[in-house]
Amino acid sequence: MSIHRTIVAAGFAALAALPASGSTLFMGSYPDQLLIFDEGKAAVTGKIKLDTGLPTSMLLSDDGKRIYVTTITTSGIEVIDTATRKVINKFSLNDGVTRYRFWGGAADPTGRYFYTVISRFDKEADRYKVSKPMYSVIDLKLQKVIRTVDIDKEDEKAGGYRAAYKVSQDGKYLYIFGDKVLILTVADMKVIDRIDLAKPEGTGLENVGFGGAIDTIRTPGQFVSLFNAADPYIHNKMFGLARFDLNSRQFDFTPIGPAPDNMAGLQMTPDGSQAYTVVTNGKLGNKRCEFWHMDMKSNAVVDKAEFQCRSRFRFGMSMDGTKLYIYGASYDVEVYDAKTLKLEATWDLGNDTTGAGMVAVE
Repeated sequence: MSIHRTIVAAGFAALAALPASGSTLFMGSYPDQLLIFDEGKAAVTGKIKLDTGLPTSMLLSDDGKRIYVTTITTSGIEVIDTATRKVINKFSLNDGVTRYRFWGGAADPTGRYFYTVISRFDKEADRYKVSKPMYSVIDLKLQKVIRTVDIDKEDEKAGGYRAAYKVSQDGKYLYIFGDKVLILTVADMKVIDRIDLAKPEGTGLENVGFGGAIDTIRTPGQFVSLFNAADPYIHNKMFGLARFDLNSRQFDFTPIGPAPDNMAGLQMTPDGSQAYTVVTNGKLGNKRCEFWHMDMKSNAVVDKAEFQCRSRFRFGMSMDGTKLYIYGASYDVEVYDAKTLKLEATWDLGNDTTGAGMVAVE
């Protein structure tokens, strides 16, 4: 069944040598840096100092030339040139009397504007005046917030700070993926449509994010990921694949099965034929973590394998689609073979990684 609407998209040392894939991984690390990790060498080969503080999210531009990093220490944004590994733009929104709080966002195709949800804290004589969350536009050239728009009451819980954001290739529409999918026009930051599909991620997965921080789906203007939905009759939750066209605002949702407790975002092989997610059921001592392997042609789960849970973690994939990564809130990366779903190696990072995720470039 499909639904269509016209709106849309072991240990701390390396245990084995892995084949070189030619990719470089960028990972956020405490207290204020990005790690540069060479997959072929299975080692950290450099670090990038972030003057604005602790990284909380990373976004790779569609052309792969820039990484947009948001930081929490001073509410900053830093832009990294992936070729030179240098910071080419950096600024903090906070000043002596005003502070901001935001978590992630999306840059427009030109690299001039950054869209997010933000809260403002104004220092008064005896207290801070705290605003409600607002849609906001940050000018990366002027290095400041240039516009904020109040969030409609019905949408106050739909997006949230940890939602995923995507901008259409023509730069006209902003998609916010949270408890619902919201579609805004960037010209006035007004919601023009709402889609009752919810992100399946839970807090136990440390906000894994749609499609994962390693964006293996690189078709411009397309967005493919996992969503939860409820059937219209008895309201049981199901999970499925949604394919969005960000320019035409059309989407297709294909249910797959009953929704588990928590799911990570979709990771897809370069040819688009196979995909992987992480599923957790239960809590604490009863928690069970599994890889789910899906065939994208049949939209079916074809294999499952349990792996050792962490209290908090993130999930990613190598750019060539042969390795799966479990990492975050730790000093290492566990590497699994995508075909067998078995642990192959544990990479020692020598640094405690943040929840900012992972970005891969060739």
